[in-house]
Amino acid sequence: MNRVAVVGAGVGGLTTAAVLAKAGVDVTVLEAHIYPGGCAGSFYYQGYHFDAGATLAAGFYPGGPMEIVAQAAGIERWDTRPSVPAMMVHLPDGTQVSLESDERRWLSRRSQFGAAGESFFQWQETRAEALWDLTLRGIPWPPQSPAEAWQLVSQGLAWLRAHPGTRLTPGFLLDAIRPVQTHLQNADENLKLLIDAQLLISAQTTSEYANALYAAAALDLPRRGAALLAGGMGAIGTRLAQAVEDNGGQVRYRKRVQHVHQQSDGVVSIELQRGESISADVVIFNLTPWNIASLLGEPLPRSLRRLPARPKGGWGAFMMYVGIDQAAIPAGFPVHHQILRGRPLGEGNSIFLSINPEWDTGRAPSGKRAITISTHTALSEWWQLYEEDLEGYTQRRASLQEKMLSTAEIVLPALRDHIDLILDGTPITFERFTGRAFGWVGGFPQTNLFQSFAPRLSDNLWMVGDSIFPGQSTAAVALGGLRVAGSILRALKLDLKLNPTIE
Repeated sequence: MNRVAVVGAGVGGLTTAAVLAKAGVDVTVLEAHIYPGGCAGSFYYQGYHFDAGATLAAGFYPGGPMEIVAQAAGIERWDTRPSVPAMMVHLPDGTQVSLESDERRWLSRRSQFGAAGESFFQWQETRAEALWDLTLRGIPWPPQSPAEAWQLVSQGLAWLRAHPGTRLTPGFLLDAIRPVQTHLQNADENLKLLIDAQLLISAQTTSEYANALYAAAALDLPRRGAALLAGGMGAIGTRLAQAVEDNGGQVRYRKRVQHVHQQSDGVVSIELQRGESISADVVIFNLTPWNIASLLGEPLPRSLRRLPARPKGGWGAFMMYVGIDQAAIPAGFPVHHQILRGRPLGEGNSIFLSINPEWDTGRAPSGKRAITISTHTALSEWWQLYEEDLEGYTQRRASLQEKMLSTAEIVLPALRDHIDLILDGTPITFERFTGRAFGWVGGFPQTNLFQSFAPRLSDNLWMVGDSIFPGQSTAAVALGGLRVAGSILRALKLDLKLNPTIE
């Protein structure tokens, strides 16, 4: 069981690979693209380095997910700077909400959202503290074996002992099964809109449906601080890939996997393009469930048999990559902006805009800046138009680009007059370049804690990425990757204590 192949060089897969390689396991990462990072990668075009999908890096605080990853993977440190504020949220009535990580946040919450806002965020932060403490212990959720069930119980008991009397209250237990909307009954529309917009980008759903406990933890990411990396989001994948190689593993690019076959002797055969094949004792897929099913064929592992033909839950993304003159950027302009025109959210009514920091001069030609803009978009209409009405597809593409530019002009009024270049991408584009089936991004909407995909598909097949707990974001998929690495190492009798700071 010492030969491990990881299919896909996203952050989750690279985290697992780096940790396993550091423990002495023979690891090979197979990546179809020419660079690592997956949806959190960066690409080069005409002098610009654009973030391809994810643009917000979090979890780099002391004791946080990415510090735990660094310790486990043998990374000395991450080259980051704080993003202050974490982001600006622009509401339809002109209200600007600065999401801060220091005590100033309470003053702005009181002034902008009153007593209802203060009460909501007190609940949210209390729940988030408890949940992040539990999650950072590396809990195996959902458990898939008696050993994992025992591990979950023992970690849960230690978590309870650390804070006796403050956890597993009736309210806490109810939050495990009810939506966060329960805690917004007295909130005004601005607060509800803020929470819905934040949950859409962090939990893939809104307060009416998002599980209350998951929502509390997801809403806490800005408070825990956003980070900026030289070179953009792709620097995370690049550093993890370097760690894999530093630890003795391999990362092989331009290696598209065509088929994965489990042989009768337990060995897994992996067929690549151009006739190449490799063998492994364990395969870890850093792919969506639909991609995994297409590689395995029949008979599928039990958890993949119930997949619908196409995703019924979740979203695609419409992306815009804009090169712009520095002259269009106001002095002191924050890096991250969520801009809302109104409901329904997504489809250009809400966008997320990130611009490379002024100090990160290697990401754009002299006097220019690189901007990535995204909006949530339903998958079904795009695929129907693409397959049945290409003219309608082109019109839809142009219409949404125009709408997103208009939304972006709320914070950058001079945007259009200073555009150097512009690219866009639909879910079809995203499938073509990232390989994610149907252009489905962000994982499953986090509506039910008890419906999470478990990572172990069979004795020697595993899954990492945003489809398993704890879901989307670079920090979350890294934690999922740590969980899988720990499970494999325990099976090899090479146990790994992922977080030495927790007793």
